[in-house]
Amino acid sequence: MFKNQVIRIIELIGQGYRLSKQDDNLLRQDLLETNKHLQAIDNNALSDLGTHEIDAIIRQRSHLVQLAYPEISQVIVKQNIQLDHPSDIFTLLWYYWIPLARKLAHQQQKLGRPLIQGLLGGQGAGKTTLGLVLNILLKHLGKTFLSISLDDFYKTYADRQKLRERRPVLIWRGPPSTHDVDLGIQVLQQLRDRYSDQPQPTAIPRFDKSLHNGAGDRIGTEISYGADIVVFEGWFVGMRPLPISTFRHFIPPILSESDREFALECNANLYNYLPLWDYLDSLIVMIPENYQYSLQWRLEAEHKLIASGKTGMSDHEITQFVEYFWKALHPELFLPRMLGYYTINERLLGEPISPISQINGDHIGADPPVDLVIEISRSHLPRRIYRP
Repeated sequence: MFKNQVIRIIELIGQGYRLSKQDDNLLRQDLLETNKHLQAIDNNALSDLGTHEIDAIIRQRSHLVQLAYPEISQVIVKQNIQLDHPSDIFTLLWYYWIPLARKLAHQQQKLGRPLIQGLLGGQGAGKTTLGLVLNILLKHLGKTFLSISLDDFYKTYADRQKLRERRPVLIWRGPPSTHDVDLGIQVLQQLRDRYSDQPQPTAIPRFDKSLHNGAGDRIGTEISYGADIVVFEGWFVGMRPLPISTFRHFIPPILSESDREFALECNANLYNYLPLWDYLDSLIVMIPENYQYSLQWRLEAEHKLIASGKTGMSDHEITQFVEYFWKALHPELFLPRMLGYYTINERLLGEPISPISQINGDHIGADPPVDLVIEISRSHLPRRIYRP
């Protein structure tokens, strides 16, 4: 998808060079070819556009590359974001970050009020990086941006300790029931319903995961006067409860009755989050080709942490930690429903199961409003972007 010649041309754009006619023609050809993989981001199918319209898209992207590349490259270095190759930043800018930023700006403009954009993705999928980049790009598109995490709405440490006394199975923060849903609703409502001519301050709670030996706690609030685009991200943002019969059979690591009871409890607790999801205008799902990548990514991150001289968990502890969340909301159970009759395996994301799919006899139609799926490769790069 990403040809070396095209990447070289995009690099030249970022460095401010003037392109030749041959370079322009190659960009046009490549844009039409890659649109087959990334067509969901563009508001119109590029194959339906004329030459002048395609040239306009190329000019717009080129202008944003020149404006945003210096800032984004600094963020990549400052945040120690690992890319396989230095040219990956141009690949991501041209095919992924810029089209997505333009799509969000267009959605918000059409909506006429702040856009609440849901973003579901596990660790390693790139949510944090995407938020940092969108902040820069949307600024150059004349839009203000705010990122909020589901983590920011965790219950206080004291409240979670009381919860754990009642439910000892809640070893770690994270599963449904460990968040203050009412607080989340209050914040999203204030951000959504603000008036641009009379901005009102909104207190955004912030959470520090390092407090209380890693249990984490709130650290006060950050005052926001609103934003045109609010990204609300988290590992199960937008997930909805499944029919009970979905859990009839064991699926690793759900291998015991106690595991199944925990999964059923987490599934039932999702009902409490539905009023919060109602504030989402749209939902993007960032999903690895193989959900087990999240374990591999977490292991790699921990190994780097230990190599830097800091303390970290053992491989066994990491595996237990990740599997705890798979037991709570198993990707192979929840994601097919969200994506709409799609199955997930290590070969391909997006193979239809059937026109009418069932789990244990229960219809699992895609009622959650997922409007964009970003498929993430083993190397953390987007492999394909589509509408489910």
